[in-house]
Amino acid sequence: MALISLWQDRHPRTPTTDGEVGGRWDAVVVGGGLTGLTTALLLGRAGKSVLLLEADHIGAGTTGRSTAKLSLLQGTQLSTITRKHSAAVATTYVEANREAQAWVEVFCGDHDVPLQHRTAYTYAQGERGAARARAELGAARAAGLPAEWVDEVPLPFSTHGAVRLDDQLQIDPIELLDALSLQAAAHGVSIIERARVRQVSGKAPVLVETDRGQAEADCVVVATNIPFLDRGGWFARMSPGRSYGLAFRTDDRPVDGMYLSADSPKRSLRDAPSREGHLLLVGGNGHTTGRVASPQGKLDDLRRWTAEHWPDAVETHAWSAQDYLPHHSLPYAGPVLPGATEIFVAGGFSKWGMTNGVAAALALSGQILGGHQEWAEVMQTWTPHELRGLPRGAVANVEVGLELTAGWLRPLTNPGMGAAPGEGDAEVRFDRLGHAPTASSRVGGIERRVSAVCTHLGGIVSWNDAEHSWDCPLHGSRFAPDGAALEGPATCGLKPH
Repeated sequence: MALISLWQDRHPRTPTTDGEVGGRWDAVVVGGGLTGLTTALLLGRAGKSVLLLEADHIGAGTTGRSTAKLSLLQGTQLSTITRKHSAAVATTYVEANREAQAWVEVFCGDHDVPLQHRTAYTYAQGERGAARARAELGAARAAGLPAEWVDEVPLPFSTHGAVRLDDQLQIDPIELLDALSLQAAAHGVSIIERARVRQVSGKAPVLVETDRGQAEADCVVVATNIPFLDRGGWFARMSPGRSYGLAFRTDDRPVDGMYLSADSPKRSLRDAPSREGHLLLVGGNGHTTGRVASPQGKLDDLRRWTAEHWPDAVETHAWSAQDYLPHHSLPYAGPVLPGATEIFVAGGFSKWGMTNGVAAALALSGQILGGHQEWAEVMQTWTPHELRGLPRGAVANVEVGLELTAGWLRPLTNPGMGAAPGEGDAEVRFDRLGHAPTASSRVGGIERRVSAVCTHLGGIVSWNDAEHSWDCPLHGSRFAPDGAALEGPATCGLKPH
């Protein structure tokens, strides 16, 4: 089933096929989320000719599925950074996010996009969480944030205290994307949806090949969170994470701030204004993409938890989102390879893309236009900062190797043609030994059989029973039941059988 976020349901979109992919441009931007649209707008404002290409429709990806918190208090992100980097790096990271937060606030004010000011909390569910939250308090204060500790947290369950930071922001992300799209178009940016980029090659000019034609550009910005390019090894420098969100109708305003737990299981809370009052948004239960037996179970667990604490809440929406967590814990915005001046990448926002994505756009447009922001150094690609992620990267890539091996071994328990899967079910099996395994599913009464081998690096996909998709446990590529590519580094779908 398709899980549609509250924001996407409020602002339904039908992808257009208007416009032809072709011509010569100053810049081609790949990706119609917050980073891509902001970058395209900034370049368009500077008088550049810009083409933006989106594989689905504007807001279909992570931005449209975000909790949309624009906060400088980001769970335990700052203490995570300071465990790997100096306090100065964490301070610069905060400055980058502060610059992005301010840019969004000014833009929304200028273009009548509603914003809500809220207090942000990183709260502790237990003693271990309290220790982590206290560490976050120290890191936040060292980075110049006026954070404070509170023992009492205004939630309907007991906690062990929280870090508090006042005057942060929340938003409807699709409303922001709509305003950015209109402004980008007003500054001459050409936006083409339903144009999946397959390859980027060459230089002066760079050739951008899509499934609807090709274009040339002086520079290309790949703003897809994880680059799909076959250079730079970006897929090995971060891990894909999937998390879940629910919206509930309640009698009263459910919470008066933005909350994120410091300990597991992760719980994210905020309200969302609506015509009927304030909705309660509950998120969490994140995991590495493709590596849980039942994503549906993760959603159901969030439902049980919410019913325990808000027994009168009525569910209105359920959805999921995919983020990427760099092993060195810093976002990136810079050349795809050292010294490259034609192809730039941005992503790895560790679930805080509403500020990091805008900061990346400001940094990239500055690099392309010849400007300079001192804080942008913390997001640069190919710096010694990435060495701090080597230990975690080594562990993560060993896990990928083990998952690759296990994925090819599991179908041996299902050799030959078994019973057809039931509605909503699926299985991976070997139809014939010596051949690649087959992924079989039944959705909407239609049985489909495709190759179970991910077209990125040969991992064996697993069934996502919450979204009826095939998810690769190696680097997070996802595919529809008929094999069509949905997201991740894979640019080609699963082969039909």
